[in-house]
Amino acid sequence: MTAPFLSVVIPAYNEELRLPATLARVRAYLRGLAREHEIVVVDDGSMDATARVARQAGDDVRVLRHEPNRGKGYAVRRGMLAATGARRLITDADLSTPIEELARLEAEIERGFDVAIGSRAVAGALIEVHQPAYREVMGRLFNRLVQVLLLPGINDTQCGFKLFTARAARAAFSVSSLDGFSFDVEALYAARLQGLRIAEVPITWRNDAATRVGLGGGAAAFADLVRIRLRAGRGAYGAALGEPPT
Repeated sequence: MTAPFLSVVIPAYNEELRLPATLARVRAYLRGLAREHEIVVVDDGSMDATARVARQAGDDVRVLRHEPNRGKGYAVRRGMLAATGARRLITDADLSTPIEELARLEAEIERGFDVAIGSRAVAGALIEVHQPAYREVMGRLFNRLVQVLLLPGINDTQCGFKLFTARAARAAFSVSSLDGFSFDVEALYAARLQGLRIAEVPITWRNDAATRVGLGGGAAAFADLVRIRLRAGRGAYGAALGEPPT
């Protein structure tokens, strides 16, 4: 069987209500592209019918399920490493970033970047519905620390809409270990350390009041940044590619 051109990885926890509409929209968009694709839903120990409704969505949807709940980072990592597409998109079950924004990320991959990440914090981004003020303040503080400690020049690591080449996905996620809020930072840091090029792309985004993605316990999320630096000092992120980056 020929590997698909695109894999769309959707981490899901107790998403039986939102997932059917999300999968219908994603499937319709991908069919319009007329390229081979797969959708990988990773059920992160849901206590509802998430897995069942995903399996009923169509034959282009593959469901991975594990128990107990491990965290979004674990679900994304599992999905990205199990995906078979030449390009691999992470997107959230609430579609806070519309699937149609994929075209913006793909344009950067076509230009030679290995990773293209959706951003709410660069010129051209459109936030249609804002988060509560306290979440925006905490998010800006977190991203500032990320820039100082790990990823200078990247303004928004936490938008859940990211596109990797297959090679970049393997490189970043095969050496990552965080299961919680900071998993995006770790994957991008691992990619950068291995010489992969990351493009930050303005996207349209709207906050979903029912989102299940939190701020990672505040202090725990910030402590993760220190853990990433310590792991890097032990050489944890340096050898996944096995060849010089092109």
